[in-house]
Amino acid sequence: MKRLFKSWPIVLGLFSSLAWAQADFPNKPLRMIVPFPPGGVTDIVARTVSVKLGVELGQTIVVENRAGASGAIGAELGARAPADGYTLIMGNISTLAINSATFAKLGYDPVTSFDPVSMVAVQPLLITVHPGVAAKTLGELVQLAKNQPGQLNYGTAGSSIHLAVEQFNSLAGIRMNHIAYKGSAPAITDLVGGQIQVLFDPFSSIYPQVAAGKARALAVTTDKRASAAPQLPTVAEQGYAGFDVSSWQGIVVPAGTPKSVVQRLHRGLANVMASAEVKDKFAQYSAMAVATSPEEFSAYIKQELVRWKKVAQQAGVKPE
Repeated sequence: MKRLFKSWPIVLGLFSSLAWAQADFPNKPLRMIVPFPPGGVTDIVARTVSVKLGVELGQTIVVENRAGASGAIGAELGARAPADGYTLIMGNISTLAINSATFAKLGYDPVTSFDPVSMVAVQPLLITVHPGVAAKTLGELVQLAKNQPGQLNYGTAGSSIHLAVEQFNSLAGIRMNHIAYKGSAPAITDLVGGQIQVLFDPFSSIYPQVAAGKARALAVTTDKRASAAPQLPTVAEQGYAGFDVSSWQGIVVPAGTPKSVVQRLHRGLANVMASAEVKDKFAQYSAMAVATSPEEFSAYIKQELVRWKKVAQQAGVKPE
C-alpha cells in the first residue's frame, strides 16, 4: 500500500503533463500528409486549407506528399503516426471509402484507424478526351467505344475514379482499357500527350487543360452542372439517369487523438471553411467548401463505404 501511495505523485504528474499538453495544443508545427502527388485535387485542397488552418492555430502546417497505391501508402503512414494531433491526414473518397472495396488487404481501416475531424470539400469529376478523339458529346464517346471495343484507353488517378468509370461503363454497356496512375498530374500529362484517350478526373485538376484547349470536356459527373462551367451538361442529362459521383476530401487524425485536440482542430477548420477567401478559391474549381462535425463526417464515411462496396460488386471489380 505504501508503494502505491508513493507512486501517486508520478501518476498525477503524468496526468498533469498530458492535460497541460492538450490545453497548450498546438505548441509546435504540424504536418499534413497528402496521400497523392503534388498538383492533384487533394493536394490543391490540402495546400489551401493548411495555410489558413495554420493561421487559425498559430502554427505552421507542413504539407507532406506520400503518394502510391491509390493513397493507401500515405493513409497507412498517417494511421501509424502518434495520436497527438500533430499529424493530420487529408483523406478523400479513395482512402476513406473506395480502397476498402478494391484492395484485398489494407494497412489501415477507414473507420477504426482514424478519428474524423471534418469534411472540407466536394466537387464534380469531368469526363474528358484528348482533342484528337472523334467525340464531342458523351453519346459520341459511347458510340466510339462500342465501335472499337477495348481499344480506348482511359486513365484514373486512384481507385475512387476507377470505380466511377466502371459504374459508367456498366450503364453505357461499353468496355475501355483501364490505365492506373498515382495521381492526377501524370494522368493529365498522358491525356494531353495522347497516350490515353479518355480521362475522368476532378474538375479542379483537369479544367485548366480544358480551358487551354488541350483537352475536351464532355460531361460533369454530379447531378447538377458545375458552377465554374455551366455550359457542360451532366452525365444524367445525356441519357444516363442516376449517375451522380462527387470527389470529396476531409481531414482525419490517428485514432485515439484526445477529443479536446480534435475539437480544437475542428473549430479551426470550421472558421477556415467559412471564410469568403477559401469559398471563392474553391469556387474557381467548382468545389464547395464544407465543414461538418466529426460525428457527421464519421457517419458519411461509413455510408460511402457501403455505397462503393456495392458498386464494386455490381461492376465485377474484385479486390486485388
